[in-house]
Amino acid sequence: MKMERLPLVQSSLQPSNHPYLNGAWTPQHEEVDAWDLDVIEGQIPTDIDGVYVRNTENQIHQPLGRYHPFDGDGMIHVIDFKNGKADYRNRFVRTRGFQAEQEARQSLWGGLMDGPEVSLRPGFGAHGGLKDSSSTDVVVHGGKIVSTFYQCGEAYWLDPNTLEQGGVASWGPLDGVSAHTKIDEATGELLFFNYSKHAPYMHYGVVDKTGKLVHYVPVPLPGPRLPHDMVFTANYAILNDLPVFWDEELLKRGVHAVRHHKGIPSRFAVIPRRGETKDIKWFEADPTYILHFLNAYEDGDEIVMDAYFQENPTPRPLADAPDGFGHMMAFVDEHSFRPKLHRWWFNMKTGETREQHLDDRILEFGMFNQRYAGRPYRYAYSTTTKPGWFLFNGFVKHDLKTGESWSLQLPEGRYASESPFVPRIGAKDEDDGYLVSFIIDENAGTSECILVDCKNFEAGPVVRIALPHKISSGTHSVWADRAFIRDGVLPPMG
Repeated sequence: MKMERLPLVQSSLQPSNHPYLNGAWTPQHEEVDAWDLDVIEGQIPTDIDGVYVRNTENQIHQPLGRYHPFDGDGMIHVIDFKNGKADYRNRFVRTRGFQAEQEARQSLWGGLMDGPEVSLRPGFGAHGGLKDSSSTDVVVHGGKIVSTFYQCGEAYWLDPNTLEQGGVASWGPLDGVSAHTKIDEATGELLFFNYSKHAPYMHYGVVDKTGKLVHYVPVPLPGPRLPHDMVFTANYAILNDLPVFWDEELLKRGVHAVRHHKGIPSRFAVIPRRGETKDIKWFEADPTYILHFLNAYEDGDEIVMDAYFQENPTPRPLADAPDGFGHMMAFVDEHSFRPKLHRWWFNMKTGETREQHLDDRILEFGMFNQRYAGRPYRYAYSTTTKPGWFLFNGFVKHDLKTGESWSLQLPEGRYASESPFVPRIGAKDEDDGYLVSFIIDENAGTSECILVDCKNFEAGPVVRIALPHKISSGTHSVWADRAFIRDGVLPPMG
């Protein structure tokens, strides 16, 4: 392996016993370029060609308040596969907040667990009380990496080959961009929504493959809401109005307290991909909260939608958490939320909803073959987690047609990243490919990249590739074939 280190960023972070500033959550401040990565075990496949991109949270300066793991500055990690070799590079996302704190050499904003009085100056973007750290999601669109923030904020562009920074995406509206944008590889479109504390409270938009905002319409809601994700079919986008949102009376006093509003159903808005507000059809369903959707598709008169149904969307503080961190850890613990793989059926003719669990295990962060996005599909891949720590410790593959499933558990002390599906070059079957993931090995103090053959799921990794440094944990990731980066579209499969 050959490696070049970049100059270190300015940091004022002090040693701490904070559970999300240690262990697998230890911030990584080093930025490097590395070529011809060393293989620990196995052989790098020659039948994949593209990049695996991962976003992580890395606190740079001493926090002003209690620090939530989602407050950390976004860092993009890319491993590039071509001709059986792998290269790696990583960069902080140079957000406006990052640049301001580098100049100040200290934190300027509080975080998700703090009140606005903690911050030293107003934030940027649509939700100005927080620093937009662009540390949550990451997609590839129009030949560029696009990173976004947990709250509704700005979208930032990076080059997928060099990680050169492109700044704030030009198409972002004043009310910002949701944490999760969606990419339809078949059309090259990026679909998104945003939300705010002023009427109509939500908008839906479409950006074409050239980076032009071509559609943007209101989706009126009864009041301020906290949607996190969305999903689409070949002809529709599906948005949500869920009964977990701010306490309206406290919000009038500037207090942002999230409540589960009992007696209010979940609602899902089905809108044609280029539809207007008048075209929205609303469907009611059992009350829940959804962090992440899987896929959706049309089946005759019905829309079929898969996501992770939270059975306990506002959990109590975690009983065995370190002193003072019970509330925080409950809200980053999938075991507290008890998310279950769930399916809804929306009948576009009758307006009726059907729904059921597809698995009773605690699962989240689902992935599938993106060449089937918005279309009928068969295989889904979910993560399992270590209770209380928001660390992925295994994977489950589902055959949604037969109900079969296969599991792969990581050894104690090894934690995965969100793991997208990588189709083999020339694949004919939906599951003909790999899961790709970065691994944090707390036993060895190292990180690596693994590939798992989805046709032989329980056999474990076919290759383990050493990374040049230990990375921090985070949330989301994406795979992009080189042809998709180059052309902006890929034909659908199935």
